Amino acid sequence: MIHPASVHFAMVLPVAAATFGLIYLTTKKEGMSKIAARTTLVAALAMIVAWYTGNQAGPEIFNYLSKEGKEELLEHKSLGLYLAIAMGIIALIQIAGCRLKKFGLEALAIILLIGTMTVTFLQGKHGGEIVYNHGMPFKAYKIESTLKKAVATAEESEEDDGKVEVYEDAIDDIDAISEEADAIYGNSHEEDEE
Repeated sequence: MIHPASVHFAMVLPVAAATFGLIYLTTKKEGMSKIAARTTLVAALAMIVAWYTGNQAGPEIFNYLSKEGKEELLEHKSLGLYLAIAMGIIALIQIAGCRLKKFGLEALAIILLIGTMTVTFLQGKHGGEIVYNHGMPFKAYKIESTLKKAVATAEESEEDDGKVEVYEDAIDDIDAISEEADAIYGNSHEEDEE
């Protein structure tokens, strides 16, 4: 997955752009204005890449998440789109202010950038929750769900052979879940390592 790597740029570049912007606001040097505008543009591109890669990665793990995890992932996706759009608009305002030498436009862009940067940190927190609260245990969640279904089905069966067959099917399902999860995260199977 490319998304985990791309989000780091989407988190750091707005901070760098805001820093250059604040330096420009205090020094009013034209060179700093250009650096701030270009950094804001690169931050906007990074935000778009982060949203795109997340949009590609989301469906891969969606079915492995709990109900709460699925809801949080959908909210995360929507907020990511809004942040990408906001950063694009901010970059356009910043560049227009730089080209037209309009201090007010640049100041507005920098203020909006700081607000967007703050929301980006919140977005990062939500992404971490999806990974660590919902994503990391998704394999265990699916295994637990499979076992609970197997137990319920086995209790309905009156024959021992039927119960054994239910549990064997559950083990096959768990192996398939494990293989899918490992493929998503790029992990190799124990069999592959031998």
